[in-house]
Amino acid sequence: MARTDIEISTAPLSDLEVEQAAVVAARAFQNDPFFVHLTAKPMLRSRGLALFVRATLKNLGPGGHIYTARRQGEIVGVAAWVEPEKYPYPAKEQVKQMLGSARAMAPRPMSLLTGLKYITAIEKAHPHEPIWYLPLLVVDPSVQRSGVGGMLLAPTLELSDEQGLDTYLETQNEDNLAYYGRFGYEVIEVLRPVPSGPPLWTLRRASKAR
Repeated sequence: MARTDIEISTAPLSDLEVEQAAVVAARAFQNDPFFVHLTAKPMLRSRGLALFVRATLKNLGPGGHIYTARRQGEIVGVAAWVEPEKYPYPAKEQVKQMLGSARAMAPRPMSLLTGLKYITAIEKAHPHEPIWYLPLLVVDPSVQRSGVGGMLLAPTLELSDEQGLDTYLETQNEDNLAYYGRFGYEVIEVLRPVPSGPPLWTLRRASKAR
C-alpha cells in the first residue's frame, strides 16, 4: 500500500534544503562499503558524505532533475536524475563536483586517489547512447523499506518508458542489486577500479516501450 504521509516534490532546492538532503544522505550511506573503505572513522565519513552529496546536488548541470520525498515538510529522500545526452556534465559543473569531492576526502589524501579511480571507471563505463542516468538515490533510514525509494523513482521510470529510453545507474553496495532488480534493472558490468576496494556494479533498465 502506498504511503499517504509522503509527498514527492520537484521544486528547486534552497541552500538550506540541499544541506538537509546532504544530512539525510550522510545517515543513509554511513555503512556503505565504498564510503567505509574510503574513510574508516565514522565522524570523518559523515562529514565527507555530506560534502560529496552537497556537491552532487548543486552541480547536476542543465539536464539535472531533483525529486525529494517529504514527510510533514521534512526531506526524507532524494533522487537526482540527469537527462539523456546531458552526461558527462558541462565542464563548469565537473570542476565544481571535483572540488567538492576533494574537500570531502581531503583528510585522507589516499582516499582522494581512490575516489578518482572510481570516478574514472564510472565515466568510461557510462553508455554513449541517449539514456536517463540516476547518480543519486537516497532514503533516510527512518523510512527505508516503506516504498519511498520507489515513489522517487516512479516519475522518471514512467517518463523513460513513454520516451522509449533506458535508464542507468551504478551502485557500490551489493545489497542494492536485488532492490533495483524489483524495478527491472539488470547488472551490466562489475567494475573493480581498486583491487583492495569494493566492486562497483553498473545496472540498466530497459524501457517497457521496447
